[in-house]
Amino acid sequence: MAYILIADDDEIVAETAANVLINTGHACGWVTDGLQAMKLLGWRRPDLMLLDQDMPEMTGTQVLRKIRTSASLYDLPVIMFTAKSGAEDEEQALYQGAQDYIRKPFDPKFLVWRVNQVLRARAERPRHMELREVMERESGQWQVDELSGQRSVL
Repeated sequence: MAYILIADDDEIVAETAANVLINTGHACGWVTDGLQAMKLLGWRRPDLMLLDQDMPEMTGTQVLRKIRTSASLYDLPVIMFTAKSGAEDEEQALYQGAQDYIRKPFDPKFLVWRVNQVLRARAERPRHMELREVMERESGQWQVDELSGQRSVL
């Protein structure tokens, strides 16, 4: 089970997607604009985010940019969830850092399959670390005890 945040200004689409994902065992919540999404992300980190590109207050692209430049959210899996259908839009979303792109209207089985694919790929990666921790580790400032797994800064 994963906690999934849906950010979409179309409440019918958001509720439908949430119900589909809840029926497959995931926990879901949704917000209707980018600012609400950012506020919620400051309070609780989901396992995955479905993000509409066109929303009021703050677009999905702006939210994605903030997520990718955030020290605590930089590795949050994001699937762009939008009615835009051009290949250029999809390319741009992937370039901005989205893991996947789902066009609306969506097929419920396809949505579940894509969400589960992204979650599976994420499960194979190490647990989330704050960006500061990653930088310290990569720069050789960490020492990890092989037996206990405890880490310490040199």
